[in-house]
Formats: sequence, structure tokens, C-alpha cells
Amino acid sequence: MNKKGRSAALAASKQVIIKAGTRLLIDRESIARLVDGVAAIRKSGRKVLLVTSGAVGMGMETLKVKSRPRELAKIQALAAVGQSALMAIYSAECKRHGFEAAQLLLTAADLRQRERYLNVMNCINALWESGVLPIVNENDSVSVNELKFGDNDTLAGLLGSLTGSNLTVLLTTVDGLKNRDENGKLSDRISVVSKLSDDILGLAGGTDDSKFSIGGMESKLRAANIVTSAGGYLWIADGREPDTIERLLKGEDIGTLFLPKGRRLSGHKRWFTFFSKVSGRLTVDAGAFNAIVNSGKSLLPAGVTNVSGEFKRGDTVEIADSYGIPFARGLVNYTSAECIKLCGCHSDQIHAAMGSDCEIEMVHRDNLTLL
Repeated sequence: MNKKGRSAALAASKQVIIKAGTRLLIDRESIARLVDGVAAIRKSGRKVLLVTSGAVGMGMETLKVKSRPRELAKIQALAAVGQSALMAIYSAECKRHGFEAAQLLLTAADLRQRERYLNVMNCINALWESGVLPIVNENDSVSVNELKFGDNDTLAGLLGSLTGSNLTVLLTTVDGLKNRDENGKLSDRISVVSKLSDDILGLAGGTDDSKFSIGGMESKLRAANIVTSAGGYLWIADGREPDTIERLLKGEDIGTLFLPKGRRLSGHKRWFTFFSKVSGRLTVDAGAFNAIVNSGKSLLPAGVTNVSGEFKRGDTVEIADSYGIPFARGLVNYTSAECIKLCGCHSDQIHAAMGSDCEIEMVHRDNLTLL
């Protein structure tokens, strides 16, 4: 499985998302080694997008700040100082390999709205077509909590979904996800994860180190859930080693590879599953749950028992079981007021209430994904 999984990941990857964390970008030499690896991927015929941390860290180095502050304004100031210096180094290192770099600074709002989401995607595609390396970072100098991705692991996972890239690589300071021994200590490396079970998720506790950066193994598993749910591979590897990317390209058994959950989602399903804001909730009975999960059916009004939130036709809603646990997400065909009116209605009652040309489905299967 190890060799087969890695071979499949590489064979499927025409576009690769690489994320490097703050603690890997400690000086110009480390950034140069990272760009060497990016250049190796480009030489293999693959397109690359680099998600970089390090703006706040470089600002800390420049201003001689020893630990990451808690105040938002101070973090924003450090990012503003560090971002230009960071990109100057990247630009020079990319030129050394004969290609140009471009900077994209994003907030979550840039991806939540469909038009802005498409604009970001089109910009990345235009850069790729021009042979330019897109370098993406969260716009820390202006982001506030409600507009933040949370960490660059999550941002990398989202960009893997946005671009339809089959492989996302998170370079970190550990050699992969670790098992724990009977005393709870980290032990042997897990080579391949085929399913993000509760046991796997439980291995991430206590791995955060926020002195210079945010995130830890928990954030990497969140990114793995995004990428694998969209039908892609995610690979965690130790970026401290100078030849890590080259070894990845050879399919060597390093780091931890997470396998896709299923078939790749279509572009519009990726958007409402991972990017759009949830505007409400539809709670369903056991029959509707079984029809959606086990039979691949649409959500019909007859199976809906409760409606919460205010939403318009075409908004994103989550679908919850009778215990209130969300298990699906989709684009709704009716307003919240209409959904309340249609709760429990069968087909003939729907036509009587809404007219003969209305949709039978409250959420059509083509606009629905399981979580």
C-alpha cells in the first residue's frame, strides 16, 4: 500500500500545492533550499503553487521580537514589516532558477464569495500559464478573526481544493504523523493513512508550538480532511531535510501520506462544501438520512423535520440527522420561509403549495455533498 499509494499520488499530480511553515523559513539559505525543491517539481512538468508562512516570523527577526505577540495590531504590524522582505528573497531565488514569482495575499472573504473565488482561481491559472510561481500567504496585515483561515495548513488545503490539485504537501518540522505508545509518548511514524478515523485524529493532541507560529498536527489533519474529502492526496513531510521534495518526487517512503476519501468533487461542489458560508440548517428524519447517505438520493421535503436560520434560494445549508449532527451540505432550492412551509410535504402537496413548475427536491443530489 505504501509504494502503491505514493505512486498513485505522483501519477495523479499535474498540479502540486506546497506549504512551508514559519519554522522552516529561518534564513535565506532555508528559503533557497525550498525554492530548489519547487524548481525540481517544475522541472518534472508539474505546476506548483507555494503557500508560505514566515511574514510574521521575518518581521519578528527584523524588529528583534522574541515571541509572537497576542495583540492583533502588533501581529499585523509584524506581517507588514516581514512580507516585503520575504517576497524579495523569494523573487531573487526564483530568478536564480529562471522563473518569476508572484505574490497573492488572501483573506477568507476572498474565497467565500463565488465571484471572488473564481477571480482567485482565474488569477492562479493565468500565472501558471505564464510560467510564474504563485506564492500565497494569508493577508495577516489586514485580517481580523472573522476573515482569517486560521492557519496556512488550512489555507493550503483550501487552495488544493480550489485549484483541483491532486497533491498537497505540508512541509513541517516533524517526519510525519506519529503513533503513541502505552504511555502516550509519540512513537513510530505512520506511513499511510487511508481514513481519518477518531483514533487518527486523537494522535494530534499536544503538538502545537505557538512561540513563532500557529498550527500543529491538529491543523494539518484539518487540512488533510479538506484535501482528501475533495478527492486529493495530502502528504506531510519533514522540510528540514534539504532533499525532501526530491525524495517525494521519487515516491520514497517518507512522511505520512493521506489517501483520498473517494472520487474528486466537481468544482462547484468543492466551492459550497469548503468555501461558502452556511446560512441555515435542515434537520431530517431517519428515512431521509438513509436515502441520502446510503442510496445517493436528493433531499425531499417529506423527510425534513425542522428548518433553522434565514436563507435564500441557492444559499448553502447544512443537513443534520435527527440527533442534530451535520452530515451533508448543499445548495437549497427554496427560501427558509418556503422550507418551513414545505416540511413533511410529499410531491403532490409541493405542487399544490408552490405551483406545477417548482422543484420536487429541497436540495438536489447534484448540489449536495456528504461531510
